[in-house]
Amino acid sequence: MLRKTLRAQLREVRRSLPAAQRIAAADALAQRLLALPMLAQTDRSAGGYVAGYWAMDGEIGLHALQLGLPKGWIYCLPILHPDGTLRFAPWHPGDSLVTNRYGIPEPDISPDAALRADAMTLVLLPLVGFDAHCHRLGMGGGWYDRSFAFRNTQPAPPWLVGVGFAAQQTDAIAHEYWDIRMDAICCESATYFREDHA
Repeated sequence: MLRKTLRAQLREVRRSLPAAQRIAAADALAQRLLALPMLAQTDRSAGGYVAGYWAMDGEIGLHALQLGLPKGWIYCLPILHPDGTLRFAPWHPGDSLVTNRYGIPEPDISPDAALRADAMTLVLLPLVGFDAHCHRLGMGGGWYDRSFAFRNTQPAPPWLVGVGFAAQQTDAIAHEYWDIRMDAICCESATYFREDHA
């Protein structure tokens, strides 16, 4: 199936989930994420930067995760940088936001003042679809792929974890050479690891 067609179908699936199911799924996802070995293998007391996102267009929310992060871990939101990559800035509820050109809220700071992608410890990437082999289908803009292209030659961290609803899983995601493979995929009912990370 063409990516464009698959993307449209899975976005509709994502949008059609009832509110109660979304809330329960977000809570279950938070527990799965907090149990990831990527966090357990890191000295939790030392903390680090966790990149999340502002949920839009039916994406699974990360509020429960943000509130449950252990002390020392700093939650960040992405910022579009003029060079075509994402930067990240710490954000707490109530902090000032601006809307980027896609209508997505992001922290109100200069993109040049934000953290580079390689400063993150763990990155939670929204997705449109995924498969059990940790391939992620995004919105098609390539922002995450460009930002984390260095992961093709550099080992983690940052750890890259795609997150979504179980309903967004498909048998296989056709991938291109520029697609960055996830270290893991989490949904409310399962966690999938790359074969070389299991």
